[in-house]
Amino acid sequence: MEFHIEMPAAGSRDRFAALHRQIRAAIIDGRLAAGLRLPTTRELSARLGVSRNTVVAAYEQLVSEGYLLSRQRAGTFVAAAMPPRGPAAQPSGPPALAWAGLPDAWRKVTPWSTEAMSAGPRFDFRVGLPDHSQLPWDTWRRLCVRAQHDFARAPRAYTDPAGDPLLREAIAAHVSLSRAVACSAADVLITSGAQHAFALLADVLVTPQATVVAVEDPGYAPLHAAMAFRGAQLQRVPLDHEGLRVDRLPPQAKVICVTPSHQFPVGTAMSLARRSQLLEHARQHQAIVIEDDYDGEFRFGGRPLDALHSLDDHGLVFYVGTFSKVMFPALRVGFVVAPPWARERLAAALHATQGAPPLLTQLALAAFIREGHLARHVRRMQRIYAGRRDALLQAIEQHAEGLLIPLPSAAGLHVSAMLAPPFEAYETARMAAEAGIALEALDRSGQRRLRYNGLTFGLGLIGDDEVAAGVQALVKLLR
Repeated sequence: MEFHIEMPAAGSRDRFAALHRQIRAAIIDGRLAAGLRLPTTRELSARLGVSRNTVVAAYEQLVSEGYLLSRQRAGTFVAAAMPPRGPAAQPSGPPALAWAGLPDAWRKVTPWSTEAMSAGPRFDFRVGLPDHSQLPWDTWRRLCVRAQHDFARAPRAYTDPAGDPLLREAIAAHVSLSRAVACSAADVLITSGAQHAFALLADVLVTPQATVVAVEDPGYAPLHAAMAFRGAQLQRVPLDHEGLRVDRLPPQAKVICVTPSHQFPVGTAMSLARRSQLLEHARQHQAIVIEDDYDGEFRFGGRPLDALHSLDDHGLVFYVGTFSKVMFPALRVGFVVAPPWARERLAAALHATQGAPPLLTQLALAAFIREGHLARHVRRMQRIYAGRRDALLQAIEQHAEGLLIPLPSAAGLHVSAMLAPPFEAYETARMAAEAGIALEALDRSGQRRLRYNGLTFGLGLIGDDEVAAGVQALVKLLR
């Protein structure tokens, strides 16, 4: 009980009341937590310089009021359940001064939905969540323990804010093998997931209220938010069957955000001609490109197109990747492959903010990649996701003809499909959720203009034998 208790002078008749009032207030406001064992009456009386009888009386009064519990031979404890209190006035809002100083973008923040954390429904087509049941957990556990032992033998103080060299080297090899991205460990910076990477890039590249950032429409709303919350002026650019419409890019845009390998959420891949056109536009207008390759490791047929980073000869592309889709989201490890001119700036920004993920996680992941476990896991999951994708497309063809029109997609963990009139995507998704079918409206960029009136089906959580049944249940609901 290390909080200060102010006691009246010796001889005052208010000593009992003062002691009772201050302990009671400390319990109510949480400074004395539920279940905490209080000092004995003898200890507290000696500490405060008051008679033991005064402390005994204060304790007994608090026990009778329900604030303390007395246990024979164990001591006196703060009660877990507080006595009922009268209704308190609810604050009407934040202080006017604090609200006035809040940047406009943050006033419009919508709390993140707990949908991604809830228990799965009967048919789970939620997007962006991988199947981690097939991960070699025993191997991962062994590598985590080994990382702890290695650290215990040679503990380190603060590490490189750009990330541990072993993991940066492993990631450079991984993206070279899986996505033909040529880079060295020096080009790689480790982040706490892709969202942290977007926030980091926004911190370095965006001048508040001045920088124009072009984003895909529809696109990945959390990326848009990372830019907008740091004062960027967002310009939404439409898509066509080849990807982002480069001819519709505003010339003043200095940052261009794209998902070329598997456009989120539509699913199309940006054509090679369009990729070259985008890079030429960036070169002519002195803009940089953020390439979000969130699930490009999973491809289904055909030769993968070169990443924008692989085609870039002028140091214009920041390549962002994550292990949330190939392993599990709670890992919270992502990375940025940065042009040489930006390395020091990004490392300084990492150092000034939260830095890279915990070192032990980095060491375990480096070993997981270096020993080939990640590559084997990706190959295994690619076969599983390919089977689910084929089952989904076949079920749509057999049971949803005239209701759902799949959009072209050859990669990633979701497939999108347009809804036939008169069905509306948001209403359909709501009705489906009530019927135990979890899926998402295609255009989730926050505008709700429904230029893409469709649904997105995730492949990560739906069981292999549940895909067709889920589509049939949705069709039954629509009909």
